[in-house]
Order: sequence, then C-alpha cells, then structure tokens
Amino acid sequence: MRPAEVRQRITGPTAGLARGYTQANLIAVPREWAYDMLLFAQRNPKPCPVLDVTDPGRPRTVLAPDADLRTDVPRYRVWRGGALAAEPTDATPYWRDDLVAFLIGCSFTFESALAEAGVPLRHGRNVAMYVTDRECRPAGRLHGPMVVSLRMIPAAMVDTAVRVSGLMPAVHGAPVHVGDPAGLGIADLAAPDFGDPPVAEDGDVPVFWACGVTPQAVLMASRPPFAITHAPGHMFVTDVPDSEYRVP
Repeated sequence: MRPAEVRQRITGPTAGLARGYTQANLIAVPREWAYDMLLFAQRNPKPCPVLDVTDPGRPRTVLAPDADLRTDVPRYRVWRGGALAAEPTDATPYWRDDLVAFLIGCSFTFESALAEAGVPLRHGRNVAMYVTDRECRPAGRLHGPMVVSLRMIPAAMVDTAVRVSGLMPAVHGAPVHVGDPAGLGIADLAAPDFGDPPVAEDGDVPVFWACGVTPQAVLMASRPPFAITHAPGHMFVTDVPDSEYRVP
C-alpha cells in the first residue's frame, strides 16, 4: 500500500507496511511544555530524533502535507497526569488548540535498509520494546528512562545491522546495546513492556535500538497534565522516502 492508503485504512501496527516510506512516532504536548520537549529531544537524540515540529494547534506536517495528525495514526494514546486515559483511533475529540506535535524518527524506517542488506527481520506485526534502566538526560520538567526496541539478528549479520542502521541517524541510527539484555536492566525478553514477544532462531543475538516510545515512558515519569501520542507500533506513515534519511 501507498502511505496515504495505510493512513486511511490501517488500525493495527504498521511494521512492514508502505515499505520504503518513513514512519514516525507522535507526541503532542501543550505549548507550555513544548520547549521542555524540544530540549529533551535535543539532549537525547538517539531515542528522540526530531523529524518535524508543528505550530500550536495545527494538525499538519510537512512530512505528509495532506494528512491529518488527529485521524491518520492507526491508534492513539491520550495521557492525563502521566496516566493512560484513552486509546482512540480518532484523536479529534481530544485535540486542543495549544498542542504542539513532535514527529520523531522510528526504527521501522531503517528496516527496509536492513532487508536490502540481507538482514532477516523475524518480528511479526509489532516489534518488542522494553523500558531500560538507562536514564535519559533530563530537560526542564521532563525526565525518565530510555525505551529500546529489539530485533533478533543472526550473529554473522550483527556487524551488517550495526553498519546499515548507523547510516540513518535521523531514525535512531546504530544500536545502543548488543547482547545480554541484563546490560539494560531487562530481566525477561519474553515479557516486553510494549509490542509482541520476540521470535528467535538458533544463533541469533539480541540487538537493541533506542526507541521513539521513550517519550511515553517520560510522560509516565514526569506527569505533564495532558498529552497525545501514538500507540506503540502504530506509527504515522509519512510521504517521505526512507532514502531521504540515509547518509550518502
């Protein structure tokens, strides 16, 4: 499907859909929290690489000019005081005139490059994501742990996966950890905090990338009065080719 078709028709996870087009995480916060969010992203570029920031109240982005950020994400999360309040498929009733939306790079984007390099992608519709014990650098009122996404990679292909994803820093870039999940404070790979349990084959190595769900862990830790995000794995599919974010 083309990006517009995904935005109009899909209500589930978007991994593998509109292959070749960039996907993005969404977080929209009140204007009085927007500077804190921008500063947090600047200080934590691995989990929060910013692709676009909207004007207050405007549900449009240059990443897909005909799209509507209130309706064109498959599933949303509405947060009040750091607690999950709703998971609608249409955020229009919750949208406010003071919301500033941040579109943050997603690791689904570099999956097309991994596939082209022969790296197998074993996860199903949604990748496994974990809250780690690595604290992000705080900014203003925002603080919290980094979230990572996991892909099980054949040992012989790990170097390729690191090299290929490292050429796409705008969508998280190279992994933050390879190997023992305990190094990130993850006790059980079979019990991800978000997404589906991983699928592994003999000889696979766990490889972890910084994840754009990090702002949701930050919301839970920092408790701003209100925010809207995508549901993990249910990304905003843009009209921008993945190739735009590859380093030449």
